Amino acid sequence: MEVAVKTENLYKYYYTGFFTRKIKALENLNLEVNAGEIFGFLGPNGAGKTTTLKILVGLCKPNQGRVWIFDQLSTYVKTRERIGFLPEAPYFYDHLTAEEFLSFCAQLHKLKNRKTAIDSILNLVGLEPARKKPLRFFSRGMLQRIGIGQALISDPELIILDEPMGGLDPIGRKEIRDVIIGLKEKGKTIFFSTHILPDVEMLCDRVGILINGKLVTTGALNKILSESVENIELTIKGLPPEAIVRLQRNTQKTFVAEDKVIFSVSNEEEANFLLQKTQELGGKLVSFIPRRKTLEDHFIREVAKESKTQ
Repeated sequence: MEVAVKTENLYKYYYTGFFTRKIKALENLNLEVNAGEIFGFLGPNGAGKTTTLKILVGLCKPNQGRVWIFDQLSTYVKTRERIGFLPEAPYFYDHLTAEEFLSFCAQLHKLKNRKTAIDSILNLVGLEPARKKPLRFFSRGMLQRIGIGQALISDPELIILDEPMGGLDPIGRKEIRDVIIGLKEKGKTIFFSTHILPDVEMLCDRVGILINGKLVTTGALNKILSESVENIELTIKGLPPEAIVRLQRNTQKTFVAEDKVIFSVSNEEEANFLLQKTQELGGKLVSFIPRRKTLEDHFIREVAKESKTQ
């Protein structure tokens, strides 16, 4: 399988206070992203995600280590032609219309058939109706889409996105997810950082978790997340208050909401026992939901584990 991105023993330090204090941003980062996959890069604030992306696209130099883009050292300028990049906080010439801004980007890439490329991108990111609208009148979601548009104008093989869904409402997030899925269907490689873990579970083939500059987890989601049941939630209605008090002694957690109560138990045997008792006490089953470990559960555990070693 072709590797789109590879880092080897990557270190990055910053200096503050008249160069008297050294701050570690990355420590021995060894990472691979396969061609044609969607790779989610996760980590808390200050973990080093943005620093990593800046190194990949040549905006920042590592203190130690090497980077390859499609088997070529990233120090070769030619590798930039294969990358599309959306930074976390992009700046736009907001007096330009969407069409004018993409035309400017196309000129920078020296594209010959600019009109065809612009039309294609506007349709891809869903901004064709707003092509004549100045960017200063765009919503946050529309600006994110035009930002992705400029990253795609040269038809790159590798698209690197820094927090592409940050600050978006649910509709805006869905629009960006649809764009990313469309890019994968075209055979592109997408490498993006984010804090929004449910989106990663929906989109990504593989993930990497970066904490304090160190890669603590990497791999396919189905291997990282166990298929075993973590707990079972039973939602019951029609139980009198005294019955709820009696039953909650046999549960992990109990949550009462209006005329319903949610019991959480650790396994199927306990769930069946609780179900039998609730029916005897006049309760009716509303839902029976096995809960498996989520990416959020795994992420929080990794952060907590790393914090204990500091």
